[in-house]
Amino acid sequence: MNRRQFLRTSAATLAATSLPSFAVDFADQRKRVGLIGCGWYGKSDLLRLVQIAPVEVVSLCDVDKVMLEEAAQLVAIRQQSKKTPRLYADYREMLREKDLDAVLIATPDHWHALPMIDAVKSGADVYVQKPTGVDVVESQAMVAAARKYNRVVQVGTQRRSTPHLIEAREQIIKTGKLGKVGLVEICCYYHMRATENPPDSTPPPTFDYEMWTGPAPMRPYNSLVHPRKWRAYMEYGNGIVGDMCVHMLDMTRWMLDLGWPRRVSSSGGIFVDKKSRANITDTQTAMFEFEGLNVIWTHRAYGSSPDPKYPWAATFYGDQGTLKAGVMGYDFVPQGKGESVHRDVVYELEQYPEDKTEKDLEKHVAPAIRGHMKDFLAAIAQRSKPVADIEQGHISSASSILANLSLQLGRSLTWDAATHKVTGDDEANRLLARPYRAPWIHPTAEAV
Repeated sequence: MNRRQFLRTSAATLAATSLPSFAVDFADQRKRVGLIGCGWYGKSDLLRLVQIAPVEVVSLCDVDKVMLEEAAQLVAIRQQSKKTPRLYADYREMLREKDLDAVLIATPDHWHALPMIDAVKSGADVYVQKPTGVDVVESQAMVAAARKYNRVVQVGTQRRSTPHLIEAREQIIKTGKLGKVGLVEICCYYHMRATENPPDSTPPPTFDYEMWTGPAPMRPYNSLVHPRKWRAYMEYGNGIVGDMCVHMLDMTRWMLDLGWPRRVSSSGGIFVDKKSRANITDTQTAMFEFEGLNVIWTHRAYGSSPDPKYPWAATFYGDQGTLKAGVMGYDFVPQGKGESVHRDVVYELEQYPEDKTEKDLEKHVAPAIRGHMKDFLAAIAQRSKPVADIEQGHISSASSILANLSLQLGRSLTWDAATHKVTGDDEANRLLARPYRAPWIHPTAEAV
């Protein structure tokens, strides 16, 4: 089977489970693509896209010159044309060319909103990593921009495109095997919180720390910031809730067809690791109250997981059975009589041998990213909403942000989805938008 035949076959197979019903020939998806943020997940996303369609990667952007040049060399090897992309240090210059069909954004969280809004204004469709924004107002503005400029925007909540989770949704939940679900417990017990305490220092000469900081508060440079450990600071994200809860909450909402929670509450803090420079919680619980259903989140960045098979997962409790679902598989156990079902994650190492040796690639997630990219391309072809449309990403992201605001304020928040306000709480509503550092201007839904 040649590459073109394989792409058609794999596209047709996936369409039967996760894509819209129309047929899309991914071998003909010759899009001009740019990437903003050439670090770990930027390359993971882009190279999965290159695997499933003959896109031409024409532009790369990053504030780290070394990271940017390494990404360019890798792309030149992996893409069909073998051409080296144009390189940019400022995403605005890249978008000013207005010659991109699609833009991928995999920057730190505080840099998701502005590039995404500018990208859709330039005429590009967008694949943006989760969470959509670091505050509710900029996330809402991202939805407004996508709709105003009629662009397809896929959010990187790729649990919606994970093969075994699609099966669990269709064959366990949608067939009624769980019965009435009244509680979902979602969790993360990974030891992912930074524990180091390095001194402040001078940024490397190849790293534009001023531009990297952008609209976030300017802190003294610290080696924890770059690369990847910026998640240690609330200034650039929303802690483990904004990083990991958003995935499992989004997966739960997708599986159960849930919209906005009516009320959100959270408690926790830094209870164990008080020596690290990290200012995100090491212990936190949040409750998302939906109509007739509670979803409870727990993370703990120390100790062991209650279930070593599911350290980052969701457990759906129904009156007819229980479903545990995570990135490595799922288990369904019926209540009383019936047959249990177990599935492991599907790898595609033989179909895509590059996955075997690619640096830092989460091999078990690669099929989900490919599926998410196929869904993105299918939505572009039909000008339809993708499975993780920006509005769905906004709901999951904003709900997670509300959990952190509840923790900060010490009270539960009742959410009015129609007005996008917290009911009867002026203090909470003032916190829905973070202050932006000059000269950057905070986006709003009205001003995009």
